[in-house]
Amino acid sequence: MKIYATIFLIFLTLLSCKEVSNESDNAFAKAETENKEAQEIYASYGEKISAAGAMTKIEISEKYAALAEGDTAVVKFEAPINDVCASKGCWMRLDIADEEQVFVKFKDYGFFVPTDTKDGNAVVEGKAYLEEVSVDELRHMAEDAGKSKEEIAAITKPERELRFMADGVLIKAD
Repeated sequence: MKIYATIFLIFLTLLSCKEVSNESDNAFAKAETENKEAQEIYASYGEKISAAGAMTKIEISEKYAALAEGDTAVVKFEAPINDVCASKGCWMRLDIADEEQVFVKFKDYGFFVPTDTKDGNAVVEGKAYLEEVSVDELRHMAEDAGKSKEEIAAITKPERELRFMADGVLIKAD
């Protein structure tokens, strides 16, 4: 009788080891598939970042509302792309709230995004801050955006602007 019990226990042990092995293989395969899907969804620019933990556009809007002139906040958020520098992709504007946009530049002028990037979503990671933008810079940006001479000439006052210096950018691929 003892021999049958021993054989039965050995059989159960082998069976349970096989199930644990299959579960870990399945978990590994699932993680690998999710990683490949994440890589396929986003095009990456600048430093390597992930979309995990990104704030929503509502959360980043609230964060900017709490900033004072001279404050910075290191954050990551996702928002729709409104505009990109048509000249070389050296900046973009992201929509974060009712007619509120964040002007995004890229750290050390070290990378650019495609100039035809519009109507998509971006995840950016870096520093959020407020800045008063001079008339000259506003005109330069308007020129980069392809605005008419009349629209550029109509810029006569500096503006307080929500700014962001991105270390890395992810843009959702089509």
